[in-house]
Amino acid sequence: MLKQLGRSDRLTNLNEPCRIMRRRARALSTLVVALGIVVPAHAQDQDGFLCLIQPKMTLKLGTQVPGLISEMLVDRGAMVKKGDVIARLESGVEAAAVLLAEARAGNEASVRSSQAKVEYQRRKEERMRALRKNDTVAFSAADEAETLARVSESELDEAKVNLQLAQTEAVRAREIFNQRIVRSPIDGVVVARSLGPGEYAFDQGHLITIAQIDPLNVEVYVPLSQFGRIRAGIMAEVYPEDPVGGKYNAVVTVVDQVFDAASGTIGVRLELPNPNHAIPAGLKCRVRFPGVG
Repeated sequence: MLKQLGRSDRLTNLNEPCRIMRRRARALSTLVVALGIVVPAHAQDQDGFLCLIQPKMTLKLGTQVPGLISEMLVDRGAMVKKGDVIARLESGVEAAAVLLAEARAGNEASVRSSQAKVEYQRRKEERMRALRKNDTVAFSAADEAETLARVSESELDEAKVNLQLAQTEAVRAREIFNQRIVRSPIDGVVVARSLGPGEYAFDQGHLITIAQIDPLNVEVYVPLSQFGRIRAGIMAEVYPEDPVGGKYNAVVTVVDQVFDAASGTIGVRLELPNPNHAIPAGLKCRVRFPGVG
């Protein structure tokens, strides 16, 4: 009886490390799933390589100048085009400055007055020159007429320069006003809105996040053995996961020149057209490279 108990204890002691290793393996598996770690595929099977569909770019839009937000014209989920107005800052002072500068830029009275004065002084100079030939007027009078003609021409040049400066100032005032208008630099969809009307926007902060979803980027990691086989410009087939499904053609745009030695893979990026926005970003997929082993 004692021998049987001793044998049982020894078996228990031998099995204990195995149980510990199994528990650790299950814990590691649970951690991998919880953290969302994706182990890249190392060989292209009939289903292709695992991949992820992402936006072409994601931008956090800010303002060129700080100020109080007067209008926020879009919200999460809105589709925007390049150049669309996203938000406006309070700009009453700037708008008044634009009106004032444009009024000055359109005022040509000084130029017209100087032009008329030049024409008058030139006629007077010609009369004095003709009278001087007959010794009808003194030399000083003729000289004065000539000098006044040259002065009036300089005044005309100055009036023209001042008008140009006023027009340039109007352009500057308009640009300052436009700095208080936030426009979308791309076509895309609003992902998030950080601020709203009445809140203060700092020049280092951002108001809204926009993602470009046409075209999309497809990110995939392939084994090092595919280096040289997969090249920029070749076509590939992308199969999004359910519920989208289907097959879509994409083109390789980037093949990383720096390898990941730890996983033995290289990164590849594909461009996937999405004109009808039928494919959402953030979707898992599989990609196949026809003709590539």
